[in-house]
Amino acid sequence: MSQAPQKPSKQPVVLVTGAAKRLGREIALSLARAGWIVAVHYRDSVEDARKTVADCAMLAGVSSSFRANLSNEAAVRKLLPTVIDQLGQVDALVNSASTFEHDTPETFSFAAMEKHMRANTGAAILLSQALHSHLQARSAETRGVVVNLLDQKLWNPNPDFVSYTLSKAALEAANTMLALALAPRIRVVGVAPGLTLTSHMLSSEKFAALHKLSPLGQSSTAADVAATVAFALSNNSITGTTLLVDGGQHLMKFERDFSLL
Repeated sequence: MSQAPQKPSKQPVVLVTGAAKRLGREIALSLARAGWIVAVHYRDSVEDARKTVADCAMLAGVSSSFRANLSNEAAVRKLLPTVIDQLGQVDALVNSASTFEHDTPETFSFAAMEKHMRANTGAAILLSQALHSHLQARSAETRGVVVNLLDQKLWNPNPDFVSYTLSKAALEAANTMLALALAPRIRVVGVAPGLTLTSHMLSSEKFAALHKLSPLGQSSTAADVAATVAFALSNNSITGTTLLVDGGQHLMKFERDFSLL
C-alpha cells in the first residue's frame, strides 16, 4: 500500500492510530503537511487507509499503513515494532483511535467496559511503553512525544456513553502517570475536543445547532484539533496536562450527550 525507507529517516515519524478517516485522518494530513512521515493505523477501513496514505505521501514524500485490532493485546504489542521495521524509527505517537458505543449506568456491563478499556486505554498505554523502549535503544539525546485524544465530557459529565467515558477518564489519569514514568524521554499530552464532527446519530442541521452551543459560539473543528496536536508535538515544555479544544463547551452543563440532546 505504500513505499517506505529502508533506514532511519531525517524526517520525524509519527504513528497516528485510527488515521484512516474522520478526525484521525485530519490529524494525519496536518502532520504530513508539517513534514512528518505518518504511519497510518487502521482496523477495518482498508480503502480509507489507502487514501490517507496516498494523500500523506503526496505531502511528506512517504507514508505507510498498518492494520491492527487495538482490542487485541498481542496485535497492539506488534504494532510499533512493525512500524519501526518498515519506516526505520518512530518519534511520536498520537492515540486517536477510539471505540465509542452507547451505554448508560442502567445498561452497563463488564463486557462493555472491558471493550472500551482495551481499545481506548490499554492500547494507548502499551504503545507509549513501546515507544519509550524504542527511544531508549536510540541515542541518549533522543526524545519523543505521546498525544492522547480525550473528550470534553470528562470535565462536563453526563450519564451517556458510560463505558466510553470511563475509558477516557482512565486515559486522562494515565497522562499524569505516563508523564512521570516516561520522562525525560517522552512528553505526554492530552488533547480534549468538543463536538467536532457529525455522526449517523445527528442530522446536518442538528449538528450545526449543537456546534454553536459554547461560550465562543462554536465548538472545535477538525482543523483546530489537528493544529493543537501539532502544537503539542512541537512544544518541548508541555507534559502531563490536557489541552481542551472545545470553544468552552466544558464550562457548560449538558444533561445528555450531544448525540442524544
